[in-house]
Amino acid sequence: MNRTSVSAKAAVLGTAVLALSACASAPQTAGTTTAGASAGGSGAYTWWDPYPQHDPSSAWAKRVDSCGKQAGVTIQRTAYDTTALTNQALLAGQEGNAPDVILLDNPAVSTLADAGMLTTMSDVPGSGTMADFGLDTARFDKNLIAAGELDGKTYGIPIGANTLALYYNKKILDAAGVDPGSIKDWDTLDAALKKVKAAGKKPITFSAIGTEEGSFQFLPWFWGSGAQLTQLDSPQAVAALDLWTRWVKDGIAPNSVISNSQNTTWEQFLTGEFAFAENGTWQIDSAKKAGFPTGIVQIPGKDGGTAPTPTGGEFITVPVQKDTKRYAATKKILECMTTPEGLVETGTTFAYYIPSTAEGQQAILAKEPGLKPWVDAVKSAKGRTSDNLGTKYPKISEALWTGVQKALSGSATPADALKEAQAQAKQATGG
Repeated sequence: MNRTSVSAKAAVLGTAVLALSACASAPQTAGTTTAGASAGGSGAYTWWDPYPQHDPSSAWAKRVDSCGKQAGVTIQRTAYDTTALTNQALLAGQEGNAPDVILLDNPAVSTLADAGMLTTMSDVPGSGTMADFGLDTARFDKNLIAAGELDGKTYGIPIGANTLALYYNKKILDAAGVDPGSIKDWDTLDAALKKVKAAGKKPITFSAIGTEEGSFQFLPWFWGSGAQLTQLDSPQAVAALDLWTRWVKDGIAPNSVISNSQNTTWEQFLTGEFAFAENGTWQIDSAKKAGFPTGIVQIPGKDGGTAPTPTGGEFITVPVQKDTKRYAATKKILECMTTPEGLVETGTTFAYYIPSTAEGQQAILAKEPGLKPWVDAVKSAKGRTSDNLGTKYPKISEALWTGVQKALSGSATPADALKEAQAQAKQATGG
């Protein structure tokens, strides 16, 4: 984790960073300073996060300030949009002036870790040795914290998680004679969608845009078929893309899915014209305000059960510092943010985060029992960089969304599109 490795790797990685904020909750603007610009001064600790929509008077800013006070320091917070944050962090690591704490969209953790600029959660660098950072990572759900792991080491801890499910319009389903509880696998979902179409309504919408958002929304169907990201052209993967392609061809899903962002998809659902929309935890409050009754069902696996859905959400990370004495206060800040009470406070502050520990999940359900379907979804979710994919994931994802676009546009069959995607991914990752 020396500065040489940071400089050399950051120069390369900085050119390859993708917009991995597949679950962004609100529009963001780059470089918004919300509480100071630097760490200058005694007792000041720098904090970077991807929430410029939350200004210094927001509940989130006050929460960050509170954790600083508990640690006996002043936090100076700067907010960037997600992509700008990752690029700025790589640059700061290269120049040797990284902040004390960075909240990163979870797929970006492996990028910064691979650049050598992050400490591990159990160890921090000392004078030629490694000192115990003392954070208990075992209490976090394994499927969630896996997104912050690389080569067997943990480089970040989740402040919460969000994921995907199928929202439904109860009015449309009732009129079409569809019981959402009957949806158990792809066949029963197909039957429900056909009933909706026969009733003269629009069955389903989703996002298949040629960006990370498209991959994010396709992954539940991809993983739900039994496919793995290391083999994009497996028979299971082809089955998943066949499903989406058939839906578009048969008018089950609109042609616009190929250019739909997740926000566009949600706007379509809010018109009241669609029976189902694939979307995330971050739409909970919006769904409550819709002009029709809504509910959610888990995205089903091909042959039954709940499909693994990709985890969204930010991880707290600790960049390497030359002055190792700073870690003592940093540890207190992280502990404040990740107690069961702290995780619940974060979840309720944002209104779309599910705590990342079992104890935190129980606590938030005691306050909001209606979140149980989302807690269940998060428990079965999977990190995009899990399986030790690390920095290979963005390259694999780009190949995947390119293949999805080709199939949905009709320029290639699902099998051929994924065959090309696998070749592209193999060349890009060198293996």
